[in-house]
Amino acid sequence: MTQTAAKPAAAVRGRRLPGDLSKRAQIDRILRVDHAGEFGAQRIYAGQLAILGRKPCGKTIRHMQQQEEKHLAAFEKLIVERRARPTLLHPLWNVAGFALGAGTALLGEKAAMACTIAVEEVIDDHYRRQHESLGEDEAALKQTIEEFRAEEAEHAHIGREHGGEETVGYPVMRAAIAAGSRLAIWLSERV
Repeated sequence: MTQTAAKPAAAVRGRRLPGDLSKRAQIDRILRVDHAGEFGAQRIYAGQLAILGRKPCGKTIRHMQQQEEKHLAAFEKLIVERRARPTLLHPLWNVAGFALGAGTALLGEKAAMACTIAVEEVIDDHYRRQHESLGEDEAALKQTIEEFRAEEAEHAHIGREHGGEETVGYPVMRAAIAAGSRLAIWLSERV
């Protein structure tokens, strides 16, 4: 378990340390970032579909986009129910997500799938850490996160099956997209 995924010893014993988030702040942060992430993901797929929608891979991309739309709808509902503030970066993720999807799709189907692999691997890890950080008093949220995590892992698998790892420059592309995804998560948690 990474240091960021582990609960501080004081928190495990029920005490908070200076700088630890309150439970309310932790839930707000989780809902804000997951809502932003699912919005960004469906925008990535929209960008890919704008370029590849009529190609044979369009059906596969559409399937993944539909799952992301389901995830987004769930987090939109939770944000309202739990009165969490959405990220202020929503307009940026609208443009950046579409641009990333369209840009990688312009490089070809394999590059679009490489994008999917990179993003979804980061999200899989992100959801895993969130799941581990939540207590049993958040069983419903944990279940939602775990269900969506499984679908994100499926998307990464689909990307591999469709040759994403074979795209020219894959290691560099994967590293750059993964770093951008981690930065987007960090920013969306806070802004």
